[in-house]
Amino acid sequence: MRDSPDGAVGPGPTACCPVGTDTPSGAPAPDSTVVSQESGDATGSANELLAGSLMERMGIRFDLAAPDRLVATMPVAGNTQPFGLLHGGASCLLAETVASVGAGLHAAPLGRTAVGVDLNATHHRTVAAGSVTATAEALSLGRTVACYEVVINDDLGRRVCT
Repeated sequence: MRDSPDGAVGPGPTACCPVGTDTPSGAPAPDSTVVSQESGDATGSANELLAGSLMERMGIRFDLAAPDRLVATMPVAGNTQPFGLLHGGASCLLAETVASVGAGLHAAPLGRTAVGVDLNATHHRTVAAGSVTATAEALSLGRTVACYEVVINDDLGRRVCT
């Protein structure tokens, strides 16, 4: 539980990923060089991770990727429910993607990998066109768990989902 900006107490909008697990047997070890030593930015590497995945098919692209802050965009077109509005599951997949990649970037220098364990989403408004942008800010980058607050906005900067 944490205090929200309006003073209410309740669970915060977060995605948490454990980072304390060793790389699964047979899986490639995370490359600790994916984060540039100079800038801490791994945007190119994060986009390469999406190749051939569901996230690539949904059109997700990273604009910024570092362990403490990530920004990614996704088109609304092709990610809608039957009524032509952005599917809530698409918002959740976008949020899970940015938080999991962030946790993975945090875990990589430790020779570990990260997986999502918790996702909590509140949908605030509908979107029928354009794109949405997810910004993930690290709330905690611990030894075994990384938690992110993810805010998704539409092209006009209005909050769509947290």
